[in-house]
Amino acid sequence: MSSKDEISPETRDRIARQFIEAIPHARALGMTLNNLDAGEAEISMAWDEAFVGDPRSGTVHGGVISALMDTCCGAAVLSHPTGPRSTATIDLRIDYMRAAKPGQRISARATCYHVTRSVAFVRAQAMDEDTQNPVATASGAFTLER
Repeated sequence: MSSKDEISPETRDRIARQFIEAIPHARALGMTLNNLDAGEAEISMAWDEAFVGDPRSGTVHGGVISALMDTCCGAAVLSHPTGPRSTATIDLRIDYMRAAKPGQRISARATCYHVTRSVAFVRAQAMDEDTQNPVATASGAFTLER
C-alpha cells in the first residue's frame, strides 16, 4: 500500500471504534475503548458478578479475559496506519499468569507490531488494577482486508 492509499487517522479511528461498537459480546461485556493510537489499543471492562467463573473466589472466567484480549487485539490491528478495513482472528495464544482480583476493573493493551500483505501480528497484556503484574499475555495473528 503506498502512502497515498493510506487512510486518514480520523477514518482509521472511526473504523476501529465502530468495530468495538458492532460486536454484540463486546457490548454485553461492557467493554470500553479507552485509548486508540496507530497500531495500539486499550480496552477495559468493569468486574461483574455475571462474569465470575469460580463462585467461591469471585474470579472472572478465563473466557471473559480471552474475549477482552481478542477484541483489543482486533482494535489494534484496525488502528494500524496501513489502513485495514476489517480483520479476523487467525490464531490467538493466551498465557494466563494469575487470577484477576475480584471486584477490580480489567484492562487489555494491544500493539500491532508487524504487518504483512495479508496478516497482522499482535501482542497484548491483560491486567487488573495491579498494572505491574499481568493477569495474562497474548500473541496472535489476524487477517487483513484492505
